Parts: sequence; structure tokens; C-alpha cells
Amino acid sequence: MTARAVMVLGTTSGAGKSWVATALCRWYARQGLSVAPFKAQNMSNNARVVPGPGGLAGEIGSAQYFQALAARRVPDVAMNPVLLKPERDTASQVVVMGQVRPDLAAVPWRTRSEALWPFARDALHGLMDMHDVVVIEGAGSPAEINLHASDYVNMRTAREAAAACLLVTDIDRGGAFAHLYGTHQLLPPDERALLRGFVLNRFRGDASLLAPGPAQLEAMTGVPTLAVLPMWRGHGLPEEDGVFDDTPTGGGLHVAVVAYPRISNLDEFQPLRGLAGVRLSWARSPADLATADWIVLPGSKHTSSDLAWLRGQGLADGVVGHARAGRPVLGLCGGLQMLGDVLHDPDGVDGNATGLGLLPLHTRFATDKRLCHTTARFGAVDGPWAALAGATVDGYEIRHGRTRATATDAAAVLHNADGEAIAWQRGPVLGTYTHGFFESPDVMRALFGAAARPLDAVFDGLADYLDTHFTPGALMRLLAP
Repeated sequence: MTARAVMVLGTTSGAGKSWVATALCRWYARQGLSVAPFKAQNMSNNARVVPGPGGLAGEIGSAQYFQALAARRVPDVAMNPVLLKPERDTASQVVVMGQVRPDLAAVPWRTRSEALWPFARDALHGLMDMHDVVVIEGAGSPAEINLHASDYVNMRTAREAAAACLLVTDIDRGGAFAHLYGTHQLLPPDERALLRGFVLNRFRGDASLLAPGPAQLEAMTGVPTLAVLPMWRGHGLPEEDGVFDDTPTGGGLHVAVVAYPRISNLDEFQPLRGLAGVRLSWARSPADLATADWIVLPGSKHTSSDLAWLRGQGLADGVVGHARAGRPVLGLCGGLQMLGDVLHDPDGVDGNATGLGLLPLHTRFATDKRLCHTTARFGAVDGPWAALAGATVDGYEIRHGRTRATATDAAAVLHNADGEAIAWQRGPVLGTYTHGFFESPDVMRALFGAAARPLDAVFDGLADYLDTHFTPGALMRLLAP
């Protein structure tokens, strides 16, 4: 292996690993180095379509997709060789090197980890053979002692890559020094030796008040605190997991996205978060829809169960009433399927269900998953969506569903390269299979008169942030043998 590896670990899930790793990808790329991201296994329903072996399209976690762009590299399945996509609390779809592996989904957790590690190890070695730096993201905590023996995502990967490790903690939650010290102490001595620096993330207040904490922590562990990162809500990256806070724009168009339990690809709403004159909110109850101008049904990893949840929460009636009042409703992928009449599942992929009946569509779930990048131009669109006529959407499809119209009063307004209809409109209701809808500049200009902040500017802003808040010279020293 020729590359040096820098790994970002966290004391907890949500500590800030993903955005720090993304920032490091751009920071090292700006030093003229060839950089690639890597995460051995991601658990997320936010995924992107990227190139895979043999020319097949595959899927990886969205975090590694953005990290690759930050590193100025074409995203590839090797950057996230294992992706687990939760379908229920106790079951996930297993994606290996971009492709679904049903045979591995039924294997017990610890046994499955040992079967998956060779794929991750080989992908890691391949990236390290081709690049100067590999920025590795861990998962959760590296010190879960009940899982340590079978955890290949954190310290097994760190040892394999001889990685210089940063340990990030969310100081806003409290207990940061205890989290850092406890994580350090629970690791075996050979793994502790890989920790090169602590990072205090999401700090609010006067940093001088932290003293003498960092110095005492270093005296106890031998590990310095390399950065105190102030709270920064507007960095421009989507959250990897979970919904993000509403945008406090103080008015304008209110777009309510229904946040069902198995929501997927929510990162594609990030462009709306920072758009002037738009308020993005997440709806979990009928009251959350009361002031909405638009309602969006996003993607779902398990459409039938999320549709049942929609009805159980009383949200279904709110969506239907909104549409019947002539107000815009948009469905994306799983949301499109919910808008139809019937969800038919003869092979047990997702589940049978009755849709909301707002579009005359019949969806049949197939065992094979369609994965592709899609660039298509809207045809004739009317009503509240008329501005989209002629606009180009540049996005991606990740779906088991195959949908057809059952009546002529729903117009097919978008077709993919295979000639398959992938969007339909009836009155104020529009449904499309194209993810990345709000990431398409043409769509944003048509609907809002402005495009989102360019991703390159976001990545450069992240790298600048590291420059400002890391100890001078610390990031280059991580590359020293």
C-alpha cells in the first residue's frame, strides 16, 4: 500500500464524523494530493448511484458520495463496499460492492461481519494502492465492547490501514471529556496507539473556558486535542442520518416533507434548506401540514409500512385534503408509489398496500433493483407545476417498483433513457421516480428562480474551517509515518 490513511472516529453516532471526513477530503485535495474516501460499512437509507465493477451501476452511502466529490474523485462502490439499508428495526437490506445480496441479509450479525470483512479489506487496499491519502470514516463508536470482536468498520480497518486516527466528540451534548477518555481507555493498547488527536465538535461559548481540560486529558492519555470546532449549522452538507432542523427563514413558501420512519434519500432536500424565501419543515402529525403550501412525500425504504404509518398518524387524510383543495403535492420514488392506487408485491419485496388514490397508478415490486443515473427533460406540465415544462432533471433512480398508469387523466410528463415513464401529473399532484429532483439547477430555477449553493463552494468552506480551527500543521503531521 502506498497511501497514508487518516481515520475519523467518533465517541458516539452523530458526533460529526461524516462532515469532518468530507472536510478532510477537500483539505488534502487542496494540498495537491490524490485523495479517496472510504467507509467499510455504512448503515443508512441515504444512497447514491455510482459506477461499480464490470460497468454495472451500484449504490453507496450518500456520505461517501459527497466525500468523493470533495476529494475531486469520481464516486465508486469501493469507497463504501458494504451498505446496510434498514427496512425494519431488526432487518436491513445488505448491499455489497453496490449490489443487493439477499443471501447475506439472513446471516446472523457476527457471522455476517466476518463474511463482509474481506470485501471491505480488498476495497481498502485497492484505494490505498491508487492514492496518496485515504480518508476513512468510522461508524458509531469504536469502543462498543460487546461488538468489538466482530466490528470491522472501526479499529480493524484502522489497524489494516495503519491509520492516524482522530476521535471526534459532540461537546454540545455534554460529557465530552468523559466520552473521549472512556473511549480511549476501552480500546486495547495497540489500538489506543493509533489515536493521534481529539476533536471537540459543536462548541458554543468561550473556548478559553475549556482549560485546563484538554491539557489534563492529554496528561492522562498522551493524546492532544487538535481542534475545537465551533457550532456551525450552515456548513451546507446534508445530515447523514435523521432529519435536520427547519430552516428559520421567517416566511415564504412553506414546504413540508413527511418524515415517516423509513424515510430515504432525505439528503436531496438540502438545497431547499438554505434557499431564501423557502421554509423547509418535517411533518409527523396532521398539525404539521396545516400551514404547508407544498407537501412532499419523500422516498421510503419500506413503502407499504410507511404508508400504514401515514394512515395511523392521520397524515394520509391531510395529504389527500391538501391535493383536493388544489394545492401542490409532490411524491418522490416511494412517495410516488404511495400516491397511486395499488402496490402489488407478489415476491415479498416490500408488501401489498392500497395507495392514497391521488394518481391512477399501479406499482408492482420486482426482486431486481433498478439503479441508474437519469437525465431527462419534462414534457408538458400544467397547473402549479407548469414552470417545469422543458426543465431538465439530472438525478438517479434506486427502486424495486415498476409503475404504470391505469387511466388517461394522469399524464406521463417525464421519461428515462429507456423510454419508460418515470413521472406523472394529475392536477396539483406530481410524482416522479427521479431522486435528486431539488439538486437539479434547472428544476430549482424553474420552481424558485434560483439555484442552490454550488457543492464546490460548500467543500471549500469546510476545508477553510479546518484551516481556521485545527492546530497549525496538525493535518499534515497526520500523514507522517
